[in-house]
Formats: sequence, structure tokens, C-alpha cells
Amino acid sequence: MNGAGRLSIYAAGLVVAFAGAFAVAAAVVPDQLVTDWKGEALPAHAAGGHDGADEAPATADDAVAEGTLPGLSLSAYGYVLSPVAAPTSVGDVGKLSFQIVDEQGTQLTAYETSHEKDLHLIVVRTDGREYRHVHPTLDDHTGRWSIPWEWAQAGSYRVYADFEPAVEGGPDKVTLTRTIDVAGQIDPAATTETGTTVEVDGYEVTVAGNLTAGSTSELTLSVFRDDEPVTALEPYLGAFGHLVALRDGDLAYLHVHAEGDEPEVDDRAGPDITFFAEAPTPGRYLLYLDFKVDGEVHTAEFALDATNHRGEAPAEGHSESDPDGH
Repeated sequence: MNGAGRLSIYAAGLVVAFAGAFAVAAAVVPDQLVTDWKGEALPAHAAGGHDGADEAPATADDAVAEGTLPGLSLSAYGYVLSPVAAPTSVGDVGKLSFQIVDEQGTQLTAYETSHEKDLHLIVVRTDGREYRHVHPTLDDHTGRWSIPWEWAQAGSYRVYADFEPAVEGGPDKVTLTRTIDVAGQIDPAATTETGTTVEVDGYEVTVAGNLTAGSTSELTLSVFRDDEPVTALEPYLGAFGHLVALRDGDLAYLHVHAEGDEPEVDDRAGPDITFFAEAPTPGRYLLYLDFKVDGEVHTAEFALDATNHRGEAPAEGHSESDPDGH
């Protein structure tokens, strides 16, 4: 099987129900925020220069011990995600936009290309629904990223900016996040059930393998259509599939990468795509697989429980990220 390029991913959370509009702030960083951010308000792991001291933890266990799991903060490695401007209600048509600012308050405009894009934007409602992985456009003069936007459902959403600054000695990967509230009638979603088979757009996708907390787990996702294996998977973002994993309870990212080298544009593969995932704690994780066939991208959504080293999953209603079961 042809392999897929390296990928990174990140994490899921609690549903929030509310009514009425929440004003989304303009995408500019207030002076006070920059002042606080440059001082004691900035978390220790996010402060400092780019001399190697800010390198990401080598393993999931290290990340848990240091409290540095990505995708949980609006600031890291000397960068901050500005407030995000977006429509505030379901059905409103507009733009979603933001900036990445450095610790001097200067907009970042130089990015390294990663998985064929300079920045990956992941948006998901905090109950794990309404997942989107898109790629906004950068205004080189203002440092503002923007993309046409419309919300299909009300709720509280997490917005993740995943990028690599093009600066000497900078971090290999930065993932920053903010929350946006979208007004409208909310129908609370049922608890996400785990399962190894899902259907999407006429395709059947299965996942084989188990997540084990604190170690690297091999997961193989297979794509079928009409009970026949799909062997025409096309490269997408430098791989034959892009997998994002979100930890239920706090939306922390997991480290995930695909097996094999980056495919050529004319390569085809399937039905199997193998990934290696590192779950930091026992508990439930939401998985989103993007795959491309005949020029169209499809997204299969799974929920899996990670066990501890003894093969035990947390009790019902209890997870490591939510020790009281709330």
C-alpha cells in the first residue's frame, strides 16, 4: 500500500447550550492583551525566544507531565491568535478572519508550507459535530487570514489555527485556539457512541486497531463502496488521508502521523490508510478522516475509547480529562 505523509491533529470537548447572540470580537489584539502577554500573564511554556527551549514534548507522556498538550491555548511559542471575526448567527453570510501576532504585537506574514498549505484551519462544535477543515487566504500586507463563512448550526465552536512560522530557529508546529459562540436554536446532540464502521456519501469506512493511552497506537482505516474496496484514493494534503483526533472533554490535539512517504500527484492507493496515534490519557477520542476520490473530499467521523496500559477504559461518564465525571 502506498503510504501517506505526516499529519498532526487535535482534540474535542463539552457541548454548550445557550440562547441569544454573543458578540464576536474584531480580529485585532488589544494593546492591554499584548502588554499582559509580554509580561507575567503569558504561560511559561509559551514565553521566551526560539532557541530550542520551546520544542514540543517528545511523547504524549511528556506532554501530559508538562501540561503542554497543543490546541488548548490562544498563545504558545511566542505567538498569539487574535480574536476571531465571524458571523454571529446561523444563516448569516460573511467572513471568518483572524491574525497571528508575535510577542512584539507584529502580525506574522511568513509561513512554512506544511501538508501543501501555509495554515490549516480546523473548526468544530464543542460536542464534536459540525467539523470543518479548511484553508483561508492570507493578506500579505495585513497578516490577516480570511475565508467566506456561514454557520449551519448554532452552538459553541472551537477554532484552531495550525501553522509553522517561517522564522529562523522557530518552532516546527504551532496550534492556537479560540472559542466562538453562534446564536440560534440548539438541539443538544446525543452522546457520541463509539464504533468501528461509519457511512459517508455512499462510502463505508472502517477502523481497525486500539488506542492505548501513553503509547503509540496503530490504526488502519479502510474505505469501501458497494462492498468493494476503494483503490483509487487520491493524494490530499500530501497524503492519502488526513486524520484529526480530538480528546473529548478539553479539545486537546493528539499527535498523529500517517505511514509511508508523501505520494506523487498521480499515485493512487486504497482501501487501507494506516496512521500512528498517541493518546495521552484514557478516555474518548473523536477521529475525523478526510479522504479524496474523483476530486471530491469526504469526511468520516469516528469515536474511539483509549484504554490504559492494563487495557481498562474509564468508567461510564468518567475520563482522565474530567476526573469528576462532569
